[in-house]
Amino acid sequence: MKYPLLVFDWDGTIIDSASTIAECIRLAAGDLGLDVPTKEQASHVIGLGLHDALRYAVPQLRPEQMAQFVARYRYHFLIREEAMGLFDGMRELIEAMSIVHTLAIATGKSRRGLDRALAATGLKPYFRSSRCADETNPKPHPAMLLELIQEFDVDAKAALMIGDTSHDLEMAHAAGVDALAVTYGAHPENNLRACSPTACLATVPELRQWLSANS
Repeated sequence: MKYPLLVFDWDGTIIDSASTIAECIRLAAGDLGLDVPTKEQASHVIGLGLHDALRYAVPQLRPEQMAQFVARYRYHFLIREEAMGLFDGMRELIEAMSIVHTLAIATGKSRRGLDRALAATGLKPYFRSSRCADETNPKPHPAMLLELIQEFDVDAKAALMIGDTSHDLEMAHAAGVDALAVTYGAHPENNLRACSPTACLATVPELRQWLSANS
């Protein structure tokens, strides 16, 4: 087995949430009377740690406004959370891969947010471990992957990162880990290809086929 450890991003890779996250960032900015970022700007920061994301997407935001912004973002997100679902075929992919691989998650979500999402989707039993942005250095820093590699005592070349943003791919490169890009999430295909992933896949069935044949 080439990649005994498969590490998945969450938002935009497993669950169809990228457009909702971008919308909630824009709504929160409007609530505070700040310049509303474009959809592209808001989508670009998905996967980053909270402070890095807001520094880029909402540069007008002052430190003393951070708590209020986060509260407004969470308000908009939570009322939309139940409407978000897994990408078609993703549950079956996760179930199948978990039989022969160790599965883990590296996400820009908070621990509280990921635990809530895992419980809501019923996917928690399939993942052996996870790292969140509020527990270690957030993407694109390699800490999440390096910690998971150490936890499972595998070489970097035995792990594979799967994500939908350049932040995922840059993190993998910095950790010496191969990466797959999926183009159905937050970042456009040309941005992903610029990071030289091992493969660039357009659908969940394509991802499953690639993993079955190559991992």
